[in-house]
Amino acid sequence: MKIDIFPHIFPVPFFERMAKVAGKAENMVKRTSEIPVLTDLNERFRIMDRYPDYVQILTLASPPIETLADPKNSPELARIANDGMAEICAKHPDRFPTFAASMCMNNMDACLEEIDRAINKLGAKGIQIFSNVNGRPLDEPEFRPLFAKMAKLDLPIWLHPARPSTMPDYASESKSRYEIWWTFGWPYETSAAMARIVFSGMFDQFPDIKIITHHCGAMIPTFEGRTGFGMDQLGARTPDDERDLIKHSLKRRVGDYFRMFYGDTALFGALAPLQAGVAYFGCDRILFGTDMPFDPEKGNGFIRETIRCVDNLQIAPVERQKIYEDNARRLLKLPKK
Repeated sequence: MKIDIFPHIFPVPFFERMAKVAGKAENMVKRTSEIPVLTDLNERFRIMDRYPDYVQILTLASPPIETLADPKNSPELARIANDGMAEICAKHPDRFPTFAASMCMNNMDACLEEIDRAINKLGAKGIQIFSNVNGRPLDEPEFRPLFAKMAKLDLPIWLHPARPSTMPDYASESKSRYEIWWTFGWPYETSAAMARIVFSGMFDQFPDIKIITHHCGAMIPTFEGRTGFGMDQLGARTPDDERDLIKHSLKRRVGDYFRMFYGDTALFGALAPLQAGVAYFGCDRILFGTDMPFDPEKGNGFIRETIRCVDNLQIAPVERQKIYEDNARRLLKLPKK
């Protein structure tokens, strides 16, 4: 079986509400509104049927819920999203074994309550968060209870990048051009969030926490030298007036912590980066994920090309089985087929 742990969807009730309250996230709403598979289950089934023994763990598509509403109203949006995904899973358990619950990260009290509700009542097997919370880093103390709760539950956190066009590529400009904010900005966002999680001491406090990074750890596998030997020199060339910017109390080499993340295979059909991710994280920490339906074919392309890449990895069949199915069953505590 192939368990796709990072496809995206919009339950219809959520999509309709999101369209009404889009506000500053209007750009992302427009980018997703022209992809029928996000809301049309029959169209999704038509594509899924091309791949025998293929199932999806549902995750909500961008934008983050906290960009759509203020702290008072975002909890309702999270509930609508999670109720919608739970309903889809309940109606079609043979296609969608479970889902990752969406969070309203600008209201942490409500967020923690929604974790309990989504997991204990709706059957979610983890949560999805984004690489920043309206521009705030994930290592702020306000967000630590979320990580503590997920570590205690021993269920994974899906980490998705978030960076809008309003974050320019150069300080002299007001917006990012040529969609660089997405092409290169999202991998940077994921990598920066991973680094802040590492330096926050999260893995020292919660050594068994499970964080699945979208797009196979983004820049981290490629920049293994910088996170390894490079970070070994952290502070060696830092000016005295910036010493406070590098303070940390990590117990191990910085590079060791980056290997404690998990990665998915959603790399748009690029084999070389996938090989790098597998070499970096190891087959026990790579999960099959496609990012469906954000491809030029609006659904089919990413599934087909991701399978092609995984099938072309020079690994043993037992290792490929881990990537396609076993790792997801282990992390999400899914019953064996």
